[in-house]
Amino acid sequence: MSETSDRPPVITIDGPSGSGKGTIARLLAGRLNYALLDSGALYRLTALAALERGADLTDEATLTEIAANLDISFELRDGEVAAILAGRDVSHDIRMERVSMAASKVAAMPGVRAALLQRQRDFRQSPGLVADGRDMGTTVFPDAPVKVFLTASAEERARRREAQLREKGVSVSLRDLLEDIRARDARDMNRETSPLAPAADAVELDSTGVGIDEVLHTVLQLVRERIGRA
Repeated sequence: MSETSDRPPVITIDGPSGSGKGTIARLLAGRLNYALLDSGALYRLTALAALERGADLTDEATLTEIAANLDISFELRDGEVAAILAGRDVSHDIRMERVSMAASKVAAMPGVRAALLQRQRDFRQSPGLVADGRDMGTTVFPDAPVKVFLTASAEERARRREAQLREKGVSVSLRDLLEDIRARDARDMNRETSPLAPAADAVELDSTGVGIDEVLHTVLQLVRERIGRA
């Protein structure tokens, strides 16, 4: 497929939490000068807004209403994407473990996913988009010319998360992180709406024991083959 299509090309990077898809998506977007969609941030923002409101995380109607009316935007600051909720930078807040766990529960709700679907599709713009998430290639952008499903063992993903948190001075239990990741995987893979799974035409990459540079190189090769640039 070439970029002569009348719609900007989309590169989807799907996979479980901790697989490295966010890092690859940011590097890829910067390399190609494409827009970037961190779809997980939308669910995290919904979860944060719900927690701050004191909403019942099992009340789908209320959570759907919150998702549909989020006052959000994203800004590029010092090479990082800042998440703005109701005028304030909540990039740090949405990465807290309690928000991560709440986001996984919120994302399993069909109403919430439906409310956020068009918002995600609106990120598609010239010259192209890199979309990072769990159902980008299967549900949100099924026509994407490049689809990658990036994974890694649960143990490796837990170690990566532990290292990230320790760098921030947060003391965590590797065992607890591993249990959280396995529980999140189970929810994501078994939810009724848009379960976590590779698209039929996605290229699956296992990043266990593989450096970011090597993964990025592989994805860039795929981009060259599918849309003729990198």
